[in-house]
Amino acid sequence: MKNKEALMKKVYSEYAPNEWKRLKRDAFHRLEWDTTMIFLKRYLPKKGLVLDAGGGPGRYTIELAKKGYDVILLDLAPGNLELAKRKIKKERIERRVKEIVEGSITNLSMFKDNSFDAVLCIGGPLSHISIEKERKKVINELARVAKKNAPIFISVMGKYGVMLNALKRWPGEVEMDKHFKELWKYGEDNLWLGGKGYCHFFTIEELEKLVKDELKIIETVGLEGLASVNQEELSKISKSKKFPKAYKNWLDSHYHLCTQRTIANLSNHFLIIGRKK
Repeated sequence: MKNKEALMKKVYSEYAPNEWKRLKRDAFHRLEWDTTMIFLKRYLPKKGLVLDAGGGPGRYTIELAKKGYDVILLDLAPGNLELAKRKIKKERIERRVKEIVEGSITNLSMFKDNSFDAVLCIGGPLSHISIEKERKKVINELARVAKKNAPIFISVMGKYGVMLNALKRWPGEVEMDKHFKELWKYGEDNLWLGGKGYCHFFTIEELEKLVKDELKIIETVGLEGLASVNQEELSKISKSKKFPKAYKNWLDSHYHLCTQRTIANLSNHFLIIGRKK
């Protein structure tokens, strides 16, 4: 666990500028951002203190701070946090970002019980925790620091979404007997990001089982939904002059269908929203 944690710390410190750009890179990646923001707006309280746990370079921290929330950003990677500090200063929202903390989502001991009006663990940080009991510890910690009935948002990388893309994008990894079996059977990827890191890909059923003791689940959302296997096509159609209505019509369908369980399970990323019991 410690070796993989150190590995992810290094990867995300180096990858910080790319992670900052990722959610706005093109129409497909914006879909994860836009869908997440819709459901944050739906379930966040009107005001309060929010923990952005594993928040990377701070995209969600900054957006929520601009909307008037007080936010604490926690992340494992110093590179992410240094970039976040620069972006927060640029946006002039320092007074809303109460703390920027280097730390792991497995240990939130710096925060007292029942501290936060809402808790976020979005963008997939839970997918980089390699031991199941440590994943359970993350859920326990997220719930411990949340106030009773506070919304808790957890998004992860989906196993079936990555498998739907595997033949097209990573045939060399499908060729690897042991590696590919570990992916489709257990959701394990020890060659993530070209072998630089580690990722665990979840099913909805697996994540529900992990959170059921701490959270009452109120919504499950496929963040890219059916576009997960049409990444380039979605980005292309968003700029199409030949089919000017196609992009809007696709988005309409996405926002109506993304909460269907099957579609969420096929998504590259899916989001579970629950309330602390």
